[in-house]
Amino acid sequence: MSLIVNKFDYQPISRKQVNGKRLYETPDGHAVASVTTILDATKDKTHLIAWKKRVGEKKAQEIVTEAAGVGTRMHKYLEDYIEFGEWPQPGSNPYAQQAHGMAEVIKDNVMDDVEVWGSEVALYMPQMYAGTTDLVGTYKGQPAIMDFKQTNKPKKVEWVVDYFLQLVAYAEAHNEVYGTNIREGHVFMCSRAGEYQQFDVWPDEYDEWRNEWYNRVYQYYEQQA
Repeated sequence: MSLIVNKFDYQPISRKQVNGKRLYETPDGHAVASVTTILDATKDKTHLIAWKKRVGEKKAQEIVTEAAGVGTRMHKYLEDYIEFGEWPQPGSNPYAQQAHGMAEVIKDNVMDDVEVWGSEVALYMPQMYAGTTDLVGTYKGQPAIMDFKQTNKPKKVEWVVDYFLQLVAYAEAHNEVYGTNIREGHVFMCSRAGEYQQFDVWPDEYDEWRNEWYNRVYQYYEQQA
C-alpha cells in the first residue's frame, strides 16, 4: 500500500533540450531552466577544478559516474518503498547491495517522521525555473521539501549550500502554484560507508536562503542575456 497521501494533484512537466540546455516546458506555456542548471551555472567551481586536476580528469569522471549510479539505485529503493509501501529486496550486484543499505539507513532515520504528499514531484515557478524534488510532505508535522542524497564521504555544512538553495527553490515553486506556505527543507544523506547526515533549512533562516536563491536565478539569466 502506497505511503503517499494525495493532498495535491501533481502533474508531470515535460523536458526538452534546447541548444544543449535542459529546459522544462511548464503548463503556462514557457520553457524554463532547471533548478540544477541554474545552480551549476552560477556556483564557484574553484574547488571542483582543483579536485579534477589533483586526481586527473579520467579518474574524476569514473568517481562521478560510479557515485551517480549508486545514488540512482539508492533513490529507486526509496521511491519503490514510498510508492508500494513494502521494503524492496536488493539484487546480487554489489553496487545495488550497497545502495540498498544506504537507502535503508535513510529509511530507518527519517521515514517514521515523514508524511508524503508526493514523490518525484515536478514543480515550477512560472516563467523562471522548474525541477523535480524527491519528496513533498511533512517532516515531524511541518510542511517541507525533502531530498535524498548519497555521498562518497560525509560532507561539511559549507559544502552543501546548493542543497539548501535547491530546497528553497522547490518550496517557493510549490507555494506559488499550490498556495502553500512551506518554509522548511531537509536533506537526508547517507555516505557509501553507511553514515547518516541531515542538513536542514528551518523557518527562521528560510528568508536568507530564499534571497540567495533568487540572486542566483537573476545571475543565471543575466549570463544568458
